[in-house]
Amino acid sequence: MQFTDSHCHLDDKAFKEYLPALLTQCAELDIKRIIVPSIAPDNFTQVLSLAKRHHDNPIKIYPCLGIHPWFLKGLDDSHLDQLSKIVVASRNNIIAIGEIGLDGAIAKNAENHGQTPEDNWHHQKHFFDFQLNLAKEQNLPVIVHHRQSHDKIMPFLKRYKLNRAGIIHGFSGSYQQAIGYIDLGFKLGVGSTITYSRAKKTINAIKRLPLECLVLETDAPSMPISREVMGQEVLTVNLDNEQVENGLTVNSPANLAVNSPVNIIKIFEVLATIRPEKPDDIAIQLERNVDQLFFS
Repeated sequence: MQFTDSHCHLDDKAFKEYLPALLTQCAELDIKRIIVPSIAPDNFTQVLSLAKRHHDNPIKIYPCLGIHPWFLKGLDDSHLDQLSKIVVASRNNIIAIGEIGLDGAIAKNAENHGQTPEDNWHHQKHFFDFQLNLAKEQNLPVIVHHRQSHDKIMPFLKRYKLNRAGIIHGFSGSYQQAIGYIDLGFKLGVGSTITYSRAKKTINAIKRLPLECLVLETDAPSMPISREVMGQEVLTVNLDNEQVENGLTVNSPANLAVNSPVNIIKIFEVLATIRPEKPDDIAIQLERNVDQLFFS
């Protein structure tokens, strides 16, 4: 079996010190591809250069360019113009526009950052709309962030009807919400949410949905796997006599609950327990889904 992590922030500083060792570990686990979205203008170049620096590695790294709704403070149309120019210039080196989206929790707390919720929604929607239009112009799929925002995202996606659709990243929602996205051609990112037994609504949806609409993701170093799934089992590598757990040092300043691309294996194992198909068949179809979306 081979695997693709369809959403991993591999350029994050949490991975900087031991990235070669981590990529070696991924290769040993048959994780063959890692898709890396950008989050803000500050990391456009980092994401692009990451793929170039490791182009000879057996693990293939595929960059995406976009602006995440968490990082819009201080950004204006000049940054959208910057994104547009770098997307056009890098069109043959990127596979999607992302990570983009809408976030209700950010809007609710906007007053803590000197904005009204209404102004924040307007700002988010302006950036989301621009980036969807850019994806349509460049015939690229999108990687969509959501949180408390399914009802606001859907009208945008219906309006643009992207030919290549994309991924609803870290899907957590109902079966009905999932079908709405699937009807528009989107695939759903299956990540750590399904490792939490309390996430019954999402688990039940993932059980029932067509396998052809699912892809795996870790969102590393964010979105850690549940302790109930990880238990006492720890995937380790040794780097200069320092213990590294699941791709994060024990003393990592960010203390990000040890999440890295190697956890795609754990997510797959949980998925295999809730799906009716055989594990080998699941793995084959998941890779076909990634191929169909990004590489066909």
